Order: sequence, then structure tokens, then C-alpha cells
Amino acid sequence: MSGKLDILQIQELLPHRYPFLLVDKVIECEPKVRLLACKNVTFNEPFFQGHFPTNPVFPGVLMLEALAQATALLTSQSDDQFGSGTTYFLAGIDKARFKKQVGPGDQLMLEAVFLKSRRNIWSFECRAEVDDELAASANIMCAAVVG
Repeated sequence: MSGKLDILQIQELLPHRYPFLLVDKVIECEPKVRLLACKNVTFNEPFFQGHFPTNPVFPGVLMLEALAQATALLTSQSDDQFGSGTTYFLAGIDKARFKKQVGPGDQLMLEAVFLKSRRNIWSFECRAEVDDELAASANIMCAAVVG
């Protein structure tokens, strides 16, 4: 499976569910190269009640989680040795930077670019953008665990 993925296909690949599934759609996926996905940020997100009630800001840690989920999706599409029963875990984050606040009404574009893999650890350079402006970036490692 490659190319575009809708929310039902994403749910087949990731164990996350609302409110923690942070990828709404995969727009482009080229296995072992790049994945582009989106997260539509809405005012109804449960974390906006406390972060922050009078000035809602999408938490930076959730931007990183959304990027980690994008790496899991790209990993799932990139290696034939993994299949049904494989779970993808966040294995590391380096060089995380936050450049722009994200809020309700924004569409967060998530990009994961494959760097390398060794055994079951995959490394990616990731970016989250809103309106073509960088919101966050990080190098993220994803571990594939069978069983």
C-alpha cells in the first residue's frame, strides 16, 4: 500500500484512536523516501480547554507526536519484512525546534523524509508547517516491533 491513505487506512496501520490519533490523511507517500500528511486542528480538541483557554495553542509535544505518527506510517509503507501485527514506537527525538504557534483552524502539514534504517530502527527528518511556514522540526527515530 502506498500513495494516499484515508483515515480508515491509517487506523489499520496505527493503534492510536481519538483523541490521540493525530494524522487525518496521507496526501503523498513514496516508500523509503517521503511522506506528506495533514492534521486538521479544530477548536473541539480536548487539550484546548487547558492549553490555553483564552488563547488556544496546539501543544508542541503533540506536534512532535503527530510527526512521530507520520514516521510510523512511512515505516509501515517502506519495509516488506514488517506486516500485520507490527507496532511502530517512537524511539528518539533529536534537534526539536518550535518556530510558530498552531491553533484552531490551522491545517498542520506533516512531512517525514527517510534518512536511514538499521535493523528495526528508522530515522527521519521531519517538518510540521502551517501555510508554508515552519511550525516545528525534528529528527525522529521510529522502532518497528513485531508481535
